[in-house]
Amino acid sequence: MSVRATVLYDAPGPKGKRRNLIYTIITFVLSAAVLYWVLSTLHERGQLASELWTPFLNSQTWTTYLIPGLRGTIFSAVASIVFAIIFGVIFGLGRLSENVILRTVCGVVVEFFRAIPVLLLMIFAYQLFAIYDVVPSKYLAFSAVVFALTLYNGSVVAEILRSGIKSLPKGQTEAARALGLSHNQTMLTILLPQAVAAMLPALISQMIIALKDSAFGYQIGYVEVVRSGIQSASYNKNYLASLVVVAIIMILINWGLSLLAERIERQLRAGRARKNIVAKVPEQPDQGLDTKDNVNVDWHSKGYTEIRNPAE
Repeated sequence: MSVRATVLYDAPGPKGKRRNLIYTIITFVLSAAVLYWVLSTLHERGQLASELWTPFLNSQTWTTYLIPGLRGTIFSAVASIVFAIIFGVIFGLGRLSENVILRTVCGVVVEFFRAIPVLLLMIFAYQLFAIYDVVPSKYLAFSAVVFALTLYNGSVVAEILRSGIKSLPKGQTEAARALGLSHNQTMLTILLPQAVAAMLPALISQMIIALKDSAFGYQIGYVEVVRSGIQSASYNKNYLASLVVVAIIMILINWGLSLLAERIERQLRAGRARKNIVAKVPEQPDQGLDTKDNVNVDWHSKGYTEIRNPAE
């Protein structure tokens, strides 16, 4: 009989397993009933008719509406992610500066833009750029979306990096100072690389949020996938089908990014940096409890030679 170690709760006994099975069956039956009711209602109202879904089998629907919108979503997300990382590194390190004035200014900027809704930032940037003719009208909406996403997500990235650096053992800073390294050298060469590695999954999760928040650009006329889906629905008179397709597209993109974040986290937990994130990560079978052998499994790597105590 195998014993599974648990940390947060005790393993259920026979009665607990029976209750869990009953709860699972009841939940499944209720979910199936709700799903049947929703589908039957949609069918009665003609929302599941094949003619409402066939436009997505036509390449013109994709080339005219969905692909340009998806391109706009990806472009704005990538641009804002790059600028947000730059913004976050600068202001995150600024918040840890030894200069009181610099630390205060960076703190005020980060807290200010974290508190403002992204949509409000987009509308403000759109009006500001339009009134003062900052960018050509062709790129007005794109610039406003990137500006807002950069400031908001950059502020969050700054806090993620700051918390990651603060979570590192103080002994590393003290050892760096004992070696004669300055504050900036300690931050850039010792603390920042470790903080980025430790907070990389959280950073990727924030990038997923930036991708989803790009849909707010619909309110200022930016061509992104949600706006394109609604335009397609207006032309084909199939709002439900169009929104479902758009939702599936966004779910697939975010699911892929989530898998990437999980993959990178497993690489980092494996105990060493690997250049190839596709390579298989060796790991011990799940024992129900994180142990040293389960977390640090580099001894599984090729070429490892175990050194045993001759006295054993």
